[in-house]
Amino acid sequence: MSGVVTEPDGIPRCPWGMESAQMADYRAYHDTEWGLPVHGDDALFERMTLEAFQSGLSWITILRRRPGFRAAFAGFRIAEVARFTDADAERLLADPGIIRNRAKIAATLGNARIAAELAPGELDALIWSYAPERAGRPVPRTVREVQAVTPESTALAKDLKKRGFRFVGPTTAYAMMQACGLVNDHLADCHVRRAVEAAAGRPGAAR
Repeated sequence: MSGVVTEPDGIPRCPWGMESAQMADYRAYHDTEWGLPVHGDDALFERMTLEAFQSGLSWITILRRRPGFRAAFAGFRIAEVARFTDADAERLLADPGIIRNRAKIAATLGNARIAAELAPGELDALIWSYAPERAGRPVPRTVREVQAVTPESTALAKDLKKRGFRFVGPTTAYAMMQACGLVNDHLADCHVRRAVEAAAGRPGAAR
C-alpha cells in the first residue's frame, strides 16, 4: 500500500506535503526544498538553527517565520552572528518575527561563535561526513517507515555536542539531515523522490 496522497492536480506527494487552505506553505516546501542537497557553512548553520528552534513546535510555525529569522540573524551569516552582543540577544528576545526563546537564542549565538572558529567549508564537510550510503538504504513507502533517529544522526549529534554546539540532539540532527538531503525520506511513490536522487547525483531508488 502506498502512503502518498494524490491531490486534485494528480501529483502524488508525502502526506505532510498535501495542500490545504492552511498548509499551502508545506506543499511548496515539500516540492521545492525538503530533501534537496544543501551545502555551504552559512546555509547549513541556518538549517541547524531553524531545526533547533522547531524543537517542541510544528515546522510550519518555523517555516512561516523564516523571513523574520533571516532578518533577525543577519541572514545566518556565521561571521556576523558570531559578533552579536548581549544587546543583540535582548533585541532578539523582543523580536516578534522569531520564536523568542532565551535558551535557543543563546545557543544560536554560541553555535555561531563555535562555527566561526572552523575553517571555511569545515562545517559543511563535518555535517556531510555523516551522510549514510544511499545504496541499499530502505526506501520508505509509508510515513510510519520513516525513522526519527538513526545511528548516523546520533553520531553527528555526539560530534557536534563534543565541539560545544547546543540544541543538536539526535532527533534534531536527523531532521536536519532529512531537510538538507543527507538522506532521502520522500516516500517511494512521491513525485519529488526521483528529483532528489537526481540532484544528489544518484539513480532513482528501486521500488
